[in-house]
Amino acid sequence: MTAAIVGVGSALPERVVPNSHFEAIGSSDEWIVKRTGIRQRHFLPEDGHLADLALAASRTALARSGRTAREVGHVVVATTTPDRATPGLAVEVAARLGADRAAAFDLHAACAGFVYALDHAVALIESGRAGTVLVCGAEALTRITDHEDRSTAVLLGDGAGAVVVADVADATDTDAADTVLGPSVEPAFRLGSDGELIPLLYADRYDRKLRMDGPEIFVQAVERMSEAARDVLARRELTADDVDLFVAHQANARIVRAVGKELGVAPERLYLNVDRVANTSSASIPLALHQAWREGRLGPTGLLGVAAFGAGVTWGAGVIGWRLTEPEADAVEAG
Repeated sequence: MTAAIVGVGSALPERVVPNSHFEAIGSSDEWIVKRTGIRQRHFLPEDGHLADLALAASRTALARSGRTAREVGHVVVATTTPDRATPGLAVEVAARLGADRAAAFDLHAACAGFVYALDHAVALIESGRAGTVLVCGAEALTRITDHEDRSTAVLLGDGAGAVVVADVADATDTDAADTVLGPSVEPAFRLGSDGELIPLLYADRYDRKLRMDGPEIFVQAVERMSEAARDVLARRELTADDVDLFVAHQANARIVRAVGKELGVAPERLYLNVDRVANTSSASIPLALHQAWREGRLGPTGLLGVAAFGAGVTWGAGVIGWRLTEPEADAVEAG
C-alpha cells in the first residue's frame, strides 16, 4: 500500500476583511503586513454554518479525485470550532456527501489538526482498513477571537480545505510512476505534544477567546516544526531538495519563512498564502494546497512536505506524495 493525495479542494466565506478593518483597535495595514505578512482574511457570518464550507471543500476534493462518495471509508474533519458541541462536523459532511458507508469523526489538535488527521488517514490505508479517506480541515476562528485584542484579532480567519487520500500503489493512470519521486515514497509523519506549554496558547471554557504569548509561540513553532520535519526527512533518507513543495501551517509569514530557512527549503518550493487568508488553523494547509494546485504549483505527481504547530502545544510534520489532475483539465471550480 502506498498512500498519496489524489484530490484537493477548498472553500472560503464570501466576506473579505482587509487590514483596514483593524484600524479601530490601533493596527494599521503597514503594522500588520510587516509583522505577519497578512493583508486580508475571510469571515464567516455569525449565523453561518462551518459545515457548509467543509462540505464545499470536500465535494471539490472528491470530484477531483475521481472517487465517489460511496468509496470513502472514513471522513475525518480537523476542527476546533464545530457548529455544535456534539455531534461534530464530520458526520454531517459524510451524510451530505452521500458517504453512507463511511465512519466519521472530528479530530481536535488545534492548528496541527490537519497533519494529525493526514497521518491517521495514511495509517488506515497502509493497514488495509480503508482504501479512500477524506480529510478536511475547517475552522471558524472568528467564533473564538477577541476582536478587541490587536495581538490576536489581526491574525485569524475562517475557511476550509480538504484532501482525498487513497492507495496509489497499483495506479496506472500516469507514465511518471517510475520517474517521479512523489507517490513512490512511502509517507512518513512525526507528531508531538507538550501539555506543560498550554499557557502559551489556549481558550478556556469561560472566556472562550484565544489568548497567546506571541513571542514564545514564535520560538516554539519554528523549533518544533523544524525538528519534526528534519526527523521525517531523515527517516526516508530525503533532503529538502527532494521535496517538490513545502507547506507549513500558515500562521505567520515570518514563522513559515523561518522554518523554510532552518530546513534549507528553496524559496520557490516554499508556499505562502497567509497574505490572502490569514491563519485558518487546521484549514490552512489543505486550503493552501488547493490554491497552490490552482496556480499550477502542483504538477501531476510530486512529493509534499507539511508541518504544523498549534495550541496544546501540538505539532507535527510529514512527507506524502500526490497524484493530481492538471488544473486546466478539470472543470470543477472551488470557492
